[in-house]
Amino acid sequence: MDARTDQKTHAETAPVLLSVEDLHVQFETTRGIVRAVEGISYTVRRGETVAIVGESGCGKSVSSLAIMRLLPRKTARITRGRIMLDGRNLLDLSDEQMREVRGRDVSMIFQEPMTSLNPVLPIGLQIMEPLFIHLKMTPEQAKARAMELLELVGITDSARRLDQYPHQFSGGMRQRVMIAIGLACNPKLIIADEPTTALDVTIQAQILELMKNLSRELGIALVIITHNLGIVARYADRVNVMYAGNIIEQGSADDIFLSPAHPYAIGLMRSVPRLDEPRGTRLETIEGLPPDLLNPPSGCRFSPRCPHRIEICSQPIELRPAGEGHLSRCHRVDEVVAGKLTKPQVVVARLAQQELDHTNPIMAVENLKKFFNVTLARKNWISQEKAVVRAVNDVSFSIAKGETLGLVGESGCGKTTVGRVVLRLDDATEGKIKFEGLDITHSSSGAMREKRRRIQVIFQDPYSSLNPRMTCGEIIAEPLAVYKIVAEKKAREERVAELLQQVGLFPYMAERYPHELSGGQRQRVGIARALALEPTFIVCDEPVSALDVSIQGQIINLLEDLQQRLGLSFLFIAHDLAVVRHISNRVAVMYLGRIMELADRDELYANPAHPYTQALLDAAPIPDPKVERGRAPRALKGEIPSPLKPPSGCVFHTRCPFAIEVCKEEVPETRQFGPRHLVACHRAEEVVAHAATARN
Repeated sequence: MDARTDQKTHAETAPVLLSVEDLHVQFETTRGIVRAVEGISYTVRRGETVAIVGESGCGKSVSSLAIMRLLPRKTARITRGRIMLDGRNLLDLSDEQMREVRGRDVSMIFQEPMTSLNPVLPIGLQIMEPLFIHLKMTPEQAKARAMELLELVGITDSARRLDQYPHQFSGGMRQRVMIAIGLACNPKLIIADEPTTALDVTIQAQILELMKNLSRELGIALVIITHNLGIVARYADRVNVMYAGNIIEQGSADDIFLSPAHPYAIGLMRSVPRLDEPRGTRLETIEGLPPDLLNPPSGCRFSPRCPHRIEICSQPIELRPAGEGHLSRCHRVDEVVAGKLTKPQVVVARLAQQELDHTNPIMAVENLKKFFNVTLARKNWISQEKAVVRAVNDVSFSIAKGETLGLVGESGCGKTTVGRVVLRLDDATEGKIKFEGLDITHSSSGAMREKRRRIQVIFQDPYSSLNPRMTCGEIIAEPLAVYKIVAEKKAREERVAELLQQVGLFPYMAERYPHELSGGQRQRVGIARALALEPTFIVCDEPVSALDVSIQGQIINLLEDLQQRLGLSFLFIAHDLAVVRHISNRVAVMYLGRIMELADRDELYANPAHPYTQALLDAAPIPDPKVERGRAPRALKGEIPSPLKPPSGCVFHTRCPFAIEVCKEEVPETRQFGPRHLVACHRAEEVVAHAATARN
C-alpha cells in the first residue's frame, strides 16, 4: 500500500472536523441581490484534503470566506445554513470568539502572498503575531517557534531571515512564509485559496508536497481551492465541483476524474491539455457563459450551456447518487453514468511538421543579449551601488512560417524579455533579430512602423491591455485607422464585425466596453486587434494563463484554427507545459537568461536531455489520480538564483542533481544532441541514460 492510499484510508475513517450545511450567501448590489452561494453542503475529515474546483465566479472563495467569517459586512449576508467546526457553529460565535478561532483552529492561506503580507513589517514579527495573540508566548518563545516554523517550511538560515521583509523573498519563499503563519498555532484546518496560482511549476510542486506532508504528519485537514486540475488529481482525497453557486458534483478524486457524472465536469476534464496524451485531439470547450447570479435559471444552472439538456432540465434539481459516495446535480445522471451522453473527442488535422520550411525562417534570433542596469542602493548622496541584470544572455532560435515555437521556463528566466526585444519594445544589448530575412535589430522607428503591421502581440492580461474607455469596436478599429488600411468609417465597422466573427464573437459586441465582457471574451478581442493588421508573426505572452480551464481550451483551439487558416507563426510564451506541448511544433526551455534545450515538441517531451527540462516535466501534475499515484514526488530543490548574481559555469548547477566540478566552472556550449535537438549541458548523455534506466 503506497503512502497516498494509506493516507486516504486513514482520512476515510477519521472523524469529521468541518461540516458545511446548506450554506447560502448573498451580496446586496445596486443592481439587485447576487445569489453567490446557494445550498452547498460538504464535510472535511481530520487529515483529509478536500478540493473545491470550478470557474471564476462560481462561489469557491466566497464559501471559504464564509467559513472564516471574513465576508464584507456591508454587502454580504449569510441567509441560511450552518458551519460546524468540531461541534461548534461558527455562525453563532461573537466577533471576539471568532477572532480566537481564526489562526488558532482555522487558518487561511491566500492566493497572492505579496498582498497578504505586510510590506513594512519583518516576516519574523508577522509569524510571531498569532503566537502572541493565541498562545500568549513570550518574545523568546515566539522567536524560537518562528525559527522552527521557517525551517519546517524549508527556509534555511532562519535567524537571519526573521529580520527580512517580504520584498526580500522570492514568490515561492513568500508563500512558504504564509504557510508558516498558517501553521504557527497548530490549527485543525487550513483553507488554501489558490495557493500556487502565482508560482512556477517547480515551486508549486515544492509548496504542495510540503502542505500535503505537513497535513499527513500533523493531522491537519486541508481545503484547497484551485482551478488547476492536475493539482487536484495529485493531492486531493475528495473533490467538490462548483458551478454558479451550486456544488454540481461531489466524490472522490477517482470518481470525478475517471468517471465524472455531470456534463459540466465531463467538459471540464476534456478542456485540459495533458502531457500524457497524444496530440491531434481537439480540446473540448464549454461554449457560452455562466449565468448571471442576479437572476439565475430556476432549474439546472448549467442547462443553458449543456449539450444534453431536455425539458426536465428547467426544473430544480438536488444532488443525486451516481455511485457509492458519488453525487451529481443532474436530471440525467443515470444516463451519464451509463455512458450514453458522452461525445467522442474530435480529432483535427494539423499542419504537419515536415511541411515547415526551416531554411527560410520568418523570425531568426542570433546570440541575443539584453542587459539592464539597476541601482541596488545609495552609498551616499553622490555615489550609488549599481549592478547589471543579464535578463537574456546569448539566446538563439528561429521560427519557420506557419510554426509555433513554445518558450517555457520559470518566472524571471527572461521569457517575456525575449518577447519584448523581438517586438522591438526593448532594444537588444547585443545580437541580431531578423524578420522575413531583414535585420531589424536597430531599425529606425519609421522603418519599424511598417514592420509592426506584420508583427503583433497578444498580452497575458486582456483587461489591462485593453483601453477601458474605448468600446471593443473602437479598440479593434484603431490600428485600421492609424495605418490607413480602411479609410472609411463604414468599411471599418464592417471589417471590425468580420474580425469579431473570426475570433468567435458576435458583431454587436463591438458596442460593448471591456468590463462588460468575460475574461475569455476580452482575450478574443485582444486577438482580433492583433489580427486587424493581417500579421504574419504574433508573440503570444502567456495568453491563457489568466483564464479558466474551459475558456483556456476555447482560446487554444482558436489560435490553432487561425494558424491553419491564415498561416500565422507564433512565439508562444507560457509556463504551462501541457498547453505548450499541445500548441507548439518546437519547444525552447529557458533558465536564468539562457536556453537550456531546444527540440521538436515530441522529442523534447519524450527524451529531455537537460536536467532542468526533466525537472519541469516531473513537477508538472497530470489530471489523472491513477497516473499521479504512480509518480514519486519529484520536486526540484532550491530557489532560482538572483539574476543580479548568476552562478558561474552552468547557471543551473546550484539546483542540478547531476552537477560535477566542470559544471561549476565552465558555461556549457549549446550543442547538437540529435536531429533538430540542441542542449546546453556537459552531461546530457548521462542525463538521458539515467532517465531511461528510471523508466525501465
